[in-house]
Amino acid sequence: MAEERFEFRSETKELLQMMAHSLYSSKDVFLRELVSNASDALDRRRFESLTDPAKLPEGEKLEIRISADKKARTLTIEDNGDGMTRDDMIKNLGTIAHSGTKAFVEQLKAAENADQANSLIGQFGVGFYSAFIVADEVEVTSKRAGQDKAYVFKSTGDGAYTIDDAEKEGVGTRIVLKLRAADEDDQLSDFTEDYVIKNTIKKYSDFVQYPVMVECEHQHHREGVEEAEGHDASTCNDPTHMVTEKVWEQANSMKAIWLKNPSEVKDEEYNEFYKHITYDWTDPLFRLNVKAEGTVEYRGLLFIPERPPYDMNYRDAKYGLRLHAQHVLIMEQCAELLPDYLRFVKGVIDSSDLNLNLSREILQKDRSISTIKKHITKKVLELLQNAADNDPEKFDKFWEAYSRVIKEGAASDYDNKDRLLKLMRFISTYTLAEDEKAEKSDDKKNKKSMTTFAQYINRMPPDQKDIYVIAGESLEVVKNSPHLEAFIQKGYEVLYLVDPYDEILFSQIPEVEGKKLVFIGRGEVELGNEEEKKANREKLETQQKDYGDLLNKLQSCLASDVESVRLSSRLTSSPACLVGLDGDVSPHLQRIIAKMGNTNMPVSKRVLEVNPNHPLLQKLQAKFAANADDALIPKYAQLLFAQSLLAEGSPLPDPVEYTKLVTELMVDSL
Repeated sequence: MAEERFEFRSETKELLQMMAHSLYSSKDVFLRELVSNASDALDRRRFESLTDPAKLPEGEKLEIRISADKKARTLTIEDNGDGMTRDDMIKNLGTIAHSGTKAFVEQLKAAENADQANSLIGQFGVGFYSAFIVADEVEVTSKRAGQDKAYVFKSTGDGAYTIDDAEKEGVGTRIVLKLRAADEDDQLSDFTEDYVIKNTIKKYSDFVQYPVMVECEHQHHREGVEEAEGHDASTCNDPTHMVTEKVWEQANSMKAIWLKNPSEVKDEEYNEFYKHITYDWTDPLFRLNVKAEGTVEYRGLLFIPERPPYDMNYRDAKYGLRLHAQHVLIMEQCAELLPDYLRFVKGVIDSSDLNLNLSREILQKDRSISTIKKHITKKVLELLQNAADNDPEKFDKFWEAYSRVIKEGAASDYDNKDRLLKLMRFISTYTLAEDEKAEKSDDKKNKKSMTTFAQYINRMPPDQKDIYVIAGESLEVVKNSPHLEAFIQKGYEVLYLVDPYDEILFSQIPEVEGKKLVFIGRGEVELGNEEEKKANREKLETQQKDYGDLLNKLQSCLASDVESVRLSSRLTSSPACLVGLDGDVSPHLQRIIAKMGNTNMPVSKRVLEVNPNHPLLQKLQAKFAANADDALIPKYAQLLFAQSLLAEGSPLPDPVEYTKLVTELMVDSL
């Protein structure tokens, strides 16, 4: 049959140009597409041979071969799959995505916008044409399994193609690309170099289930060259002594380890795979095999690194799992498969149920993705809870590295809030006391113990109804806070919140397991049973009558610094402390927010609480009773305020003035 010339359907030239320059984010994906098509062809031939063994003679090995010619600047991709007939070529190569209409072109134009690109579903419809990303001319020679005739397809992507009879040994397809010149500025690598080919195969097609063989050049010392005295063949660089030969090397591992039965894979193999995909040199802390069947099917292998990624808390950092479709890499970082707070999880998800767009790079925002994400999230949290219950030492390592993002998740993931709260750990007045006991005994501890909410609640005395917490900038500051005094005296455990995110988190989660979270540095405090509370109120009322005028005096002296001055029911040994109003944030968090550039946040004045049972207040009351206009009283008021700031770890507004004040009072007392 004579050569025939065919016209592509309308708008094809424009379509091919757009595919070559706009559709794919990376130019090297053309090789992924062609290898994927070759793998599909091998699948079809293997399947057909099940009912017709003659289509795959015994002993023939199914594989993909890639070679390059540097002088001719050609790249050849060849497979021994099922091949194509003349009609197949017209249908599969001459009809782009089975639609060459103008409407299709308009949709593709819109696909340059990532959001709109998600509406295009053209899976496996246009992969062949990605060849024009790197090639000026494409030649496809193919022979269908079970037939004698071969055909050749040629096109320069100018809107037309030819099909002619051809000669070809063996069945399958051979694609020859006439490569354009490499251009680093245009991110176009030189695909005549075997290392470029192998690296690209390793990146995208490492787990294709057929061998991908790459023809490579190797130089070695020519045999028979007589060695002169002192001549060392291992270091000889004389080109006349060297010979170059071409050998075939397998570029892909074919080890889709996530598809294997976990019992058949050694820990060393899993660790090696983890290091391969993450470039981490340490073994992972946790490993998780995931599998789902039914409406959405997928398999995967997930890892939690022992050390958090360096960019885990960077706002613009990219994260996500490696997404494969039938073992072929589609996206290196698919963020849609994980909630933000699990961005530290690494691994692979492989599914054949994903709706992809034309470039096989952007996922459709459909139910499949949300289903996989929901299932993965659940499995990861179950893994962590199991570790918390059965391997506390390992979980402690996790918590030390990832506590911040777990708290972030509790504030953002309503569906999994309770699961995340169960994972949380805190140092408390109880755990520190237990550590001190251990240090005094032979049971030495190098690390401070922590508690869960459930353990805290189980230790609550019958008359305690709430969970008490205190926020501050460090453990040293909060454990010495005067706010703790009445709680320790009463035997109520208090959780130490020394991570600034704790305060943000629990302002959004007001209760845990039905127990209200109470910040002991805010509002008024009433401890004990109803009888004790009543007795304390009556006592304060009596003391209020005695100290009322002094409190008014202190208030007038500190009018620019505090909201009010009142008697305290939370102090037992300290003379005074500062207390926020309900809903206020701690001074430490206010300072952090200010450092972040938010200078518009209003700063509320706080209440100065004074201890009516402290000798300082009693003597100050006596001085005031003797002379309400005593000049030292305003100075003592300022001193009480300054000491309260220091006790909570806040900076003094004027350290120099404070030093002068202390010096002056020392002189007066002496």
